[in-house]
Amino acid sequence: MKTIDPQDVKTAEVHALLLGAIAPRPIAFASTTDGEGNVNLSPFSFFNVFSAKPPILVFSPARRVRDNTSKHTLENVLENREVVINIANYAIVEQMSLASTEYDRGINEFIKSGLTPEASVLVQPPRVKEAPVAFECKVNDIISLGPEGGAGNLVICEVLLIHVNESILDENGKVDPYKLDAVARMGGDYYLRANGDCIFELPKPIRNKGIGLDQLPGFIRNSGILTGNNLARLGNSEAIPSEAEVEAYEADPLVSYTFSKYKNDPIRLRQELEHLGKQLLEDNQVEQAWKVLLLGGKV
Repeated sequence: MKTIDPQDVKTAEVHALLLGAIAPRPIAFASTTDGEGNVNLSPFSFFNVFSAKPPILVFSPARRVRDNTSKHTLENVLENREVVINIANYAIVEQMSLASTEYDRGINEFIKSGLTPEASVLVQPPRVKEAPVAFECKVNDIISLGPEGGAGNLVICEVLLIHVNESILDENGKVDPYKLDAVARMGGDYYLRANGDCIFELPKPIRNKGIGLDQLPGFIRNSGILTGNNLARLGNSEAIPSEAEVEAYEADPLVSYTFSKYKNDPIRLRQELEHLGKQLLEDNQVEQAWKVLLLGGKV
């Protein structure tokens, strides 16, 4: 394990390590206007949501590492305390990247990127018409984190209006992550597309409190086949199946076949039952996995 003291290395090295390791990061595609009404559009990956009531988003236009200059977006929100935070998806990711070019002050990145400005309702900056979601915000506060190159400036934004393209909603009116097709920032030139194999579901901890890993039987907790994620899924259970339920499950066709096939090799039988339990856990069939694993403990 390499240990690095940020005080002992160049800021650029710290910056690269932070962005490479703290990822993926959502992207605030921010549209702003200066005091004269000139429009600016730029993406920022120091961004997230921090409150629902009031709805608060925070992004940070950091001072440039190489020359300690500030970005036009920061200058604009200091002059005109309004911003639209647009959410970029894969369909516009290259146009968004182009908008990050350091054009001279007063150059409109909507024009350079070919994106369409859509008039906002409550704030002056326009929103990106092509963006699947856009948040009209007022700027409540701007907190400078330092005077040197690389220092962030927390722009605390209160959401006034939310515009959502209905094409990304599911039948319950919630955002469908596959339809949203969001993009996120990694280190260097890398991005992540939150679609396809990148998306997985993970059930939240149960309200009645799971038993925890410390309550798992030792032979399960010390398994060389089950991963930490597998064990955590078991630990999220409220109770362990009864002995009667476990014995009854031996009649399951696949379990019965496994017992029959490896009846003369108890070590292999236990391994196969653990593999089966692991597969059931990864298919979110937790109760069945419990029974298979507990049967393995009887071998």
